[in-house]
Amino acid sequence: MKRKRRWIAFAPFAGAVALMLLSSARAAPALQTIITSDRVMNAVTVSDDGRIFISFPYWGGGKATGPSVTELDHRNRPHPYPDANWNAWPRTHDAAHSFVRVNAIRIGPDGKLWVVDSGEANVGGKENPPDGARPKLVAIDLSHNTVDHVIPLDRAVTPHSYIDDLRFAGPFLFLTDAGDPALVVIDTRDGSERRVLQHARSTTDERDMMAEGHVLTTGGKPARIQADQIETAPDGHTVYFQPSSGPLFAAPAAALEDPNLSEAQLEAQVRQVYDTPTTGGTAIDGNGNLYVSDVDHLKILKISPDGRASTLIADPRLVWADAMWIDSHGRLWIPAVQLDRTATFQPDGQSRVKLPVAIYRMDMHLKPAR
Repeated sequence: MKRKRRWIAFAPFAGAVALMLLSSARAAPALQTIITSDRVMNAVTVSDDGRIFISFPYWGGGKATGPSVTELDHRNRPHPYPDANWNAWPRTHDAAHSFVRVNAIRIGPDGKLWVVDSGEANVGGKENPPDGARPKLVAIDLSHNTVDHVIPLDRAVTPHSYIDDLRFAGPFLFLTDAGDPALVVIDTRDGSERRVLQHARSTTDERDMMAEGHVLTTGGKPARIQADQIETAPDGHTVYFQPSSGPLFAAPAAALEDPNLSEAQLEAQVRQVYDTPTTGGTAIDGNGNLYVSDVDHLKILKISPDGRASTLIADPRLVWADAMWIDSHGRLWIPAVQLDRTATFQPDGQSRVKLPVAIYRMDMHLKPAR
């Protein structure tokens, strides 16, 4: 007896991107294939009432084009989110009212969908274009499906910045700069933006990145992705972060938030948690356990708050597991984005991404961190 497949196409992008939802019966019990696409998906986030949002990076490769941020509707049909206009940058070049280069999405503790738009930035190498689109955060009200507010990040960046990811702790926002190593701390009460731990060991990629047994290179040189992964502990007291090549570090949130501390005083409070391998993405559960992808050995590590690590799952399908998400039902969502196979990281500049790419899920009954 043949099992049925359900195919879903973007409207009005039919033929450009197709998502395939597979029944869990077709997948391995531990790792279920939930969504596949002929475009590279780099992040997934799920609201507490079950709404699913997916983002597509500009570096994704594949022959299809389409929106940067999408939502799957109740019939599992994806649509540009919050609307087509916000996903029309290639046509309008209206940087103030459209997504330029989305690098991360996540539902915040306020229930809004937060989008990290890196603007026209480069990761390492040459300076960003001085007249290019600037980075910003976009907060979307899910109840009205409209943009609630935008936070420009002009004061938080340098000519080499690439704003990468975002986490929350009370009124503070913490961001990673993967281009010019640092963390960015935003106090939403007064709008202040500060760069901390600039070029510190904890934010700087100082060793070769390894993926699928090879050194990751770009432009003939070892690739460097600076401060990349970041998580906040469930109680909001600790911030975990690392360059993509590891190791994993932690600092008290209060120290990062304190503008009166000198860089030396702040660095004195940073500690190494675990010597992580090259990492694509992380997540944290409500008990403070970290889930860290090992893109060299295609597995997910579970690191306890006291720094003990074990292998959660190893699977050849987990090629560059990226921005993971734990939903309100305790399920771990894992996008496998194949970043190391994209043209940027190939010596001959030819993509070796094997389409379709997939988002997987593990039904683990974890305690959500929110």
